[in-house]
Amino acid sequence: MFIILVYDVGEKRVGKVLKICRKYLNWVQNSVLEGEISDAGFKKLKLELKRAINDQEDSVIFYILRTTKYSSRETMGIKKGGDEMII
Repeated sequence: MFIILVYDVGEKRVGKVLKICRKYLNWVQNSVLEGEISDAGFKKLKLELKRAINDQEDSVIFYILRTTKYSSRETMGIKKGGDEMII
């Protein structure tokens, strides 16, 4: 499956959350990652994030696409992150 992950977490947890996410996905820009991930990998990612975030203050959103066949991405302005996994 293909995942787009967006997070908004407290300043103290940003580095830790980014480090966890980069183990599984490709960094695109501030607080946004994307990439192909297996079901098992997705479960591991969610488990690690659940331990790292504060449920009362932080937010993580997963956009789950079963296929990228009908998707595309268009960027305006500067490009941040990598272009390894463009949808």
